[in-house]
Amino acid sequence: MTSTVIYDGNLRTVATHLASGTEIQTDAPTDNQGKGERFSPSDLVATALGSCMMTIMGIKARDMEVDLKGTRIEVEKIMKADPRRIGGINLTFTFPEHLQVDDKQRTILERAAHTCPVAYSIHPDIAVKTVFNW
Repeated sequence: MTSTVIYDGNLRTVATHLASGTEIQTDAPTDNQGKGERFSPSDLVATALGSCMMTIMGIKARDMEVDLKGTRIEVEKIMKADPRRIGGINLTFTFPEHLQVDDKQRTILERAAHTCPVAYSIHPDIAVKTVFNW
């Protein structure tokens, strides 16, 4: 088992990662009857994509002895209605100014990002746009 999720009332949940004991709390968004004081479950899906892409890039970067520390990803989740669902995810990667990588390394890292397990798990109806700002 990976985790447990407990409903905490008032449209909130507490998820516990069983191996580490760390917790993630969620809240329904303001546009869906919640307070929007925490990540919503759909926010976590979009954020998981960015985190997964960065993790796979980090593995490849480590193999190439490239330090990506400080790389920032802005995640934008776009919702659709009828039925309510994630319609798009926009990811903008911004790399530290001090980072020195050549065109070949950039290509390798960008391709690695697109091979993360979460990217392969996103439904094809969800439009994913990724921008890499080197």
